[in-house]
Amino acid sequence: MEKLSLKEKTYAIEKAFLSPYATKSENTRGRQREEAPCAMRTDFQRDRDRLIYCKAFRRLKNKTQVFFSPEGDHYITRLTHTLDVAQIARSIARALSLNEDLCEAIALGHDLGHTPFGHSGERILNKLSPTGFQHNVQSLRVVDVLEKDGCGLNLTYEVRDGILNHKKSGNPATPEGKCVSLADRIAYINHDLNDAVRAGILKLSDVPKEIICALGSSSKERINTAITSIYQNSCDGEVKMDSQVEKASEQLRSFMFERVYLSGTARAEEEKAERMLSAMYSYFLKNCDKLPEQYVALLDEYSREQVVCDYLSSMTDRYAIYMFNNVFIPKGWTFVDEK
Repeated sequence: MEKLSLKEKTYAIEKAFLSPYATKSENTRGRQREEAPCAMRTDFQRDRDRLIYCKAFRRLKNKTQVFFSPEGDHYITRLTHTLDVAQIARSIARALSLNEDLCEAIALGHDLGHTPFGHSGERILNKLSPTGFQHNVQSLRVVDVLEKDGCGLNLTYEVRDGILNHKKSGNPATPEGKCVSLADRIAYINHDLNDAVRAGILKLSDVPKEIICALGSSSKERINTAITSIYQNSCDGEVKMDSQVEKASEQLRSFMFERVYLSGTARAEEEKAERMLSAMYSYFLKNCDKLPEQYVALLDEYSREQVVCDYLSSMTDRYAIYMFNNVFIPKGWTFVDEK
């Protein structure tokens, strides 16, 4: 009897054990450009590997989640947020017998287009760009166009769809995409609350009691409550929480916006980020030749405004500060010894 290849073995396992509503690797709608398949890995496994090794993924470690350039070692960054989302999405997929590999690939790519300085940077670029700026749209642009020096990663339709539609307003085409969308919200309201308490911005006792009663008093309890609710209430390809848990989660999200995301402290830092990004946007718009070579090459096909946004959104927090200083802060003279 001929032994199955590793990929064929995965296909067989998915057919035998995944839900009839799961997205089977064998049935992917394919890539934008045809390419030779991998003998060992499914297309979704291959996408996962491409994402975790790409440059944009590595830069996430120095991009803000909520707090700009935090001094402590345990604050969440855009990278640790992404890993949280991947873990929660896989847990949901496992509970519902959906495709964990597809969930992980979507989660790893969902925030690649995020700006420096978190959602503040996104709001700023959205104001500056005549075509607007949304991080989910930019994340898709990163994987389609910007990575690999303009060649893109050539990901599958299902992963690209999940990345584009991961926001609450999106409508993912697969149940796995819905898992990631929910996992994103579960992750950020919980770890951002922990960071706000760690930073002394608020105390856990400040959270309304009805939210704590519905979801739990610790991050572990709240995440477990959310995943359990999704497991108990999802069916026929729908992925959803019960109304009570969903309502409490939205209340916690609103509380975080009021007390943390849009607080006076956050606004003060956002004003600094706006001055910095606005100045660089204007400078590079007028001096496109000063852009890195790979971005200059994009000008043959895309507008200046788009390419400048591509460059600014790719920056980490500390690189944005470095570039601002390099462009706008005078350097001291080096005097030659005249003796």
